Amino acid sequence: MGFRGSLARQLFGLQLLIVLALLGAVAAVTIAQSHATFRDTEGGRLLSVAEDVAATAGVRTGVEDEVRRSWLLPPFAESARALSGADFVIITDATGTVLTSPDPAQIGEKLADSTALSGRSWVGVLDYASVGDAVVAHVPVISDAGRVVGVVAAGRARPSTWETITSSPGDLLVYLGIAAAIGLGGSLVVSWWIKRQTLGLEPREITGLVEHREAMLRGVKEGVLGLDQQNRITLVNDQALRLLDLARDCVGRQVDSLELNERLRDVLAGRTSGQDEIALRSGRVLTMNRMPISSHGQQIGAVITMRDRTELAALRHELDVHRQTADTLRAQAHEFTNQLHTISGLIELGEHDEVVRYVTRASRAHEAWSAEVVAKVADTALAALLIAKASLAAEHGVGLRLSADSHIGELDDALSADLVTVVGNLVDNALDALPSGGGWVEVDLRQDEGEVLVRVRDSGPGVAPELAEEVFRNGFTTKVAEHGGKRGIGLALTRQICVRRGGEVSVRNDGGAVFSARLGLTAAGGSR
Repeated sequence: MGFRGSLARQLFGLQLLIVLALLGAVAAVTIAQSHATFRDTEGGRLLSVAEDVAATAGVRTGVEDEVRRSWLLPPFAESARALSGADFVIITDATGTVLTSPDPAQIGEKLADSTALSGRSWVGVLDYASVGDAVVAHVPVISDAGRVVGVVAAGRARPSTWETITSSPGDLLVYLGIAAAIGLGGSLVVSWWIKRQTLGLEPREITGLVEHREAMLRGVKEGVLGLDQQNRITLVNDQALRLLDLARDCVGRQVDSLELNERLRDVLAGRTSGQDEIALRSGRVLTMNRMPISSHGQQIGAVITMRDRTELAALRHELDVHRQTADTLRAQAHEFTNQLHTISGLIELGEHDEVVRYVTRASRAHEAWSAEVVAKVADTALAALLIAKASLAAEHGVGLRLSADSHIGELDDALSADLVTVVGNLVDNALDALPSGGGWVEVDLRQDEGEVLVRVRDSGPGVAPELAEEVFRNGFTTKVAEHGGKRGIGLALTRQICVRRGGEVSVRNDGGAVFSARLGLTAAGGSR
């Protein structure tokens, strides 16, 4: 800026220079106007003086009389000068040679060229050695014969700049002083206000803060997104762009105008409250927290932080799978233990024939279910899951069955893993919805051209209509359905898998809850 100092001091200096420049411009305009006014006013008055002198008969006679002109003309010129207040009155002959002048050195010299020698009056500004710049009026002296026999020049020195200022109407100096004082006071107020608004920070400190904020936003591992009062994006770091799959030109756009799913828009806009809100985006599981920002008691926006919990969700799901496996093995062990206790009791009672019949019945029931599953489900992993779930259902006192039309052929490893997850989650969800000690769960599996259809229905109370979409959209929350069935991470993962494979999952009530899932044989892309 040309000088150093605090921001307030620099602003004060610049504003002071601006005020001085404006005052100088005002003074220059005023002086120019004063000079123009002086020229017009004095030019007209001097023209009248010169015309009066030129019209005097003695002047006409003296100009033409070469003998008497030296003593005849000066009294006329001096008298006119004294009476008019002009600085000089000069009389020349027909050639423009000065005959009489207040400055003796000027006698005999040529008068400046003008239109007077051609018979026309002239008013202008000329530079004279004796007085400097002067407003001058030239009037021709016309003889009785009508010839131009000389010129009368009346002039007055133009006042200096300082004289113009001091003699200006309305005391220009006073007005300029008042304007300077007001400008100085205003500059001090503006400097104080700027310093207060910047919290006393200097430009280099403000620049440092901005650079530090940018570096912090880019360096933070979590995604950070800032919103204003109208839910417009004001800042977003690289991690948030990646997690939300947003373009870099999203700053300034409203949340509701972004191509996000309804769940994400609700969390970002604050329509869904709570900590560690879960949402899905592009196949990722995001944990999000929204913190309102207030200033002077008024909310001015919000900051949303987000973390990628896809790996954590996958590990959690894997842990759930192991837990379910352990529960299944425990249920089978519990079932086998009861059977062994029964066999042991029959042996102690000596009912050996009954032991044979009991073992035969138990073996036939287990073999019948296994044979039915293997006959209808060619995929080994899915068949093993259904056989294991039967023991878990038996422990709950719930019957598990396959529909008569179920049929699944061999599947590739990726589809087999996804189908195991979907079927396992839907069966567990059905078991949770049933009261212990009663009810049934039916699984219907079909493989059509290009897709696999899964339908799991139960004899429970069903799902409340208002929760039909909520159980999937808020699947990662700890909300509990109206009838007691906990809709947790399994349903959300189920939906994610179905959408990723170009399918869908839905629920309806028909004598109980009926969950229908559709999966493509090949993955169609990440869930949005």
